[in-house]
This record gives sequence, structure tokens and C-alpha cells, in this order.
Amino acid sequence: MSTAMPLQQATKDGDARAPIVRDARRGAQRAVFDARQRLTSSSGTRAAFDFELLDEYANSRLSGALAVPALLLILALFASLWVPPLIALCWAGLVIAANTGVVLLCQQFKRSPRERFNAGQWTTRFVLAETLYGMSWALLALAGFIVSAESLSVVSFAMVLVGIAANAVSTRTLPAATLTSTAPATLAVAASLLIAGGLLDYALAAVLIGGEIFFVYLARQLHRSELETVAHQAEKDALISELEAARQMSDEARRHAEQANIAKSQFLATMSHELRTPLNAIIGFSEVLKSELLGAHQVPQYKEYAADIHNSGQHLLNLINELLDLSRIEAGKYELNEEAVSLVEIAEDCRRMMEIRAKSKGIELAFHFGKYLPKLWGDERAIRQVVLNLLSNAIKFTPAGGKVVLVVQRSGDGGQMISVRDNGPGIPEDEIETVLSSFGQGSLAQKSAEQGAGLGLPIVQKIMELHQGRFDLFSKLRFGTEVIATFPRARVMDALAPIVEKKDRVEIISDAG
Repeated sequence: MSTAMPLQQATKDGDARAPIVRDARRGAQRAVFDARQRLTSSSGTRAAFDFELLDEYANSRLSGALAVPALLLILALFASLWVPPLIALCWAGLVIAANTGVVLLCQQFKRSPRERFNAGQWTTRFVLAETLYGMSWALLALAGFIVSAESLSVVSFAMVLVGIAANAVSTRTLPAATLTSTAPATLAVAASLLIAGGLLDYALAAVLIGGEIFFVYLARQLHRSELETVAHQAEKDALISELEAARQMSDEARRHAEQANIAKSQFLATMSHELRTPLNAIIGFSEVLKSELLGAHQVPQYKEYAADIHNSGQHLLNLINELLDLSRIEAGKYELNEEAVSLVEIAEDCRRMMEIRAKSKGIELAFHFGKYLPKLWGDERAIRQVVLNLLSNAIKFTPAGGKVVLVVQRSGDGGQMISVRDNGPGIPEDEIETVLSSFGQGSLAQKSAEQGAGLGLPIVQKIMELHQGRFDLFSKLRFGTEVIATFPRARVMDALAPIVEKKDRVEIISDAG
């Protein structure tokens, strides 16, 4: 006993630490995975996120495929008020051509298979295309050398600022492309303003550089926000995948358990039938030998041996019948043959059957029942089995000189209940769950000479469930045990509403006036 307790404690501690160890191992695996992803990523985040970010960049550029040319034409028309229209249109045409190249590259990216995706190659291509696009915007600074109007500085400043804002938003998921698409135009126009040398030009150049810094910073913030969104989405997808995998594993385990339970029930049913056939012959012939129908035995002990064989055969037959009943119940093939029965009459018959056994052990068997109890709608054989199992258990574990009380009365909710109470040794609280499980036996049953198979109470539970009833067991060590089987109010015959048949009335219609 002293060695068993530390082993049990160690097992409990190991079971308690198992989830912690599993979570720690999972966290370490996730950290290693994240580090490997960052090392193989071209963006310094995760290799799995590179495609999502570039795909969002391509979608953004493709969504503005028509809006950007329209904006450039509007800016060209606006600039033609100060510069020759041909020069403005040529500038707009070059920028539109560069933007078209970016759009075509994005379409090629969208058409390429994902399994061949290379983040480094596509990032380089996009950055080069955006560099050409930014340099085409930078040609706007040449207008300051062609036309020397003071108002042209303000126009160039406004046009470049609009371009910086539009490009920063479109390339927010690719920070390198944001810088290469906006910096050339910003530097070129700022240089032209500084060369002009006016106070207003200096101020506009400073504001333009400040705007470049602001929009690049804004684009990086948007990139960080987009990256967090992608990370949260990936984490959610991973959790959904884990839940789906866990659900599939649970379903698979449940199917295996159901198949094993069905196989067990089929095995028990088959073996029970196979065993009962020779067992009936053994019981029959031992009955003949015990009653000396063919003549007296020359050796008196043979009669005792025959009685032992008969009693053992009856005991084994009862166990087999219990196994067969349990297998039929678990397989869902235990059908109730319901009719109106009297619970008091069934209990009285069972009491008479068990009275001889109780007297042989010196146990008082009392019976109390309520008056005017209506009939119950249920299976008489099943209910009889419930009462016999409860009385048999009570008599089996009650010592000589004890008392067993059988009570049939109304329940608190209007139903009917069977109560069997004894003053035996009782059941320890930690063994009640074991006693109520199939093949479960408490410590007292294991020490008893009449152990049984531990199927009596589980069969009672199953039968009560089939009757939509309830089974309760209350026990206190050294004070006794009480078991209560309660049938619902709906099965009490007086609880059923009377059926009123409407008689058809015959109407006689006369044409006599």
C-alpha cells in the first residue's frame, strides 16, 4: 500500500503536467518555425506572408489601372495652362506608359502559379518597374527649365504632391516600391525649385521633401497594419485547421469506439446464445439428479453435488442473461413491450420471490406501498427485472439480522417510484461511480462470495432510461444504501388525458315544404 500511493500520486502529477509540457513544446516549435520563416523571407517577416503582401500590391495597382491614367490626363490638362499642351501630353503619355508596364507586370503575377512563386524575383521586378514609373514622374521637373513662370512652381509642387500621395497608397504593401516610385519625382522637382532661387521656391521644396517623408512613413505604417492583418488571418486559419483536424480525430475515435462497442455487443450476444444452449442441458440434468427422479443415489454426497451443479448453473445462467440484456440494450435492440401494469403488484410478486432468500440469511424484508396508486404504462418484464435486481443487491450485501425495506409510492413530480433501502455496510463515496458502471464492482463486492458480474445496476439504469425515468443511488458508509427508480408522471395512467370520441350526427333533410 505504501508503494502504491506514491505511484498513484506520481501518475496524477504526470497527468497534471502533461498539458503544460505539451503547450511548452508547441510554443517552442512555433518559435522555431517563425525564426525559419523570417530567415527564408525576402521581406524579413514570414515567407508565407510574402505572397499575400505582393498579391495585395498587385490588386491595388490593378484596381487603379484606369483611375491613374484619368488622373494623369487631368493633371496634363491642368498643366497645359502654363506649358505647351504638346509637352504636357508627352509627359502624361510617358507616365501612362510606365504605369501600363506596372499593370501588365501585376497581371503576369496574378496569372503565374503559386507553387512557382519566388518572392525575391517578383519583388525585384516590381521595384524596377516602380523605379521607371517614378522616373517618368520626375520628368515633370523639366517644365521648370522650359517655362520660367513663377506660378509654374506651385503647379509642379501640387502635381508631384498628388502623385506622391497616390503612389504611396497604391504601394503600401511593398515599402521599397513606395520609395522608388515617389523619391525620383520629389528630388527632381525639389532640385528645380531650389535652382529657381526664390523664397517661395525654397518653402515649396521644403514642404515637398517633408511630404515625401510623411507619405513614406504613412506607407510603412499601412504596411505594418496590413502585415498584422495577414498574420491574424493566418493564425485564425491555423486555429481553424487545428480545430478541423481535432474534430476529424474526434469523429474517427468516436467511430472506432462505436465499432468496438458494436463488436463487443455482438460478441456478447452471440456467446450468450451459444452458452445458454449447453447450460440449459446442464441445469436440466442436474435438476433430475438432484430430485432423484431416476432413483435414489447410492452415495448421499452425489445429491449434494447435483444441487451444487444446479445452483452454479442457475447462477451462470443469470449472468449470461444479464450479459445478453446489456448487449441488447447497448445495441439499441431492447424493445419495450408496453402495457398498463400495476407497480404495487409487480413489487409484491418480487418480494414474495425474494422472501425465502431473505429469511435464509436472517434478514427482515418489509414492504410499504401507497394507497390507490394508478396503473403505470411500461414493460412488465423489464420493471420486474428492475425490482428483482434492486432487492437481490440489497439482500446480497445486507448482513444477517439486517433489514431491507421496499417502498412503492408517488414521487414528488406526480410519477411513481420504487425505493429499496437497507441498513448494510454502505458504499464508499468514491466507489459509487464504479458501482454504477458496467462490470464495475465495489470493494465489498470483490470480497463477497457472491460477486456477480457487476451488471445489475447498469441494466437498471438502462431500463429506466428506456422508460424516460430516473435512477438514483444514495449511500453512506456503515449506515446503509437506498436506491430509487422513478417513473415519470407521463407514464402514470391518470396523467393521460382522456380520449374523447366525437360521434357523427346524422342530419335528415326533408324536401317537404
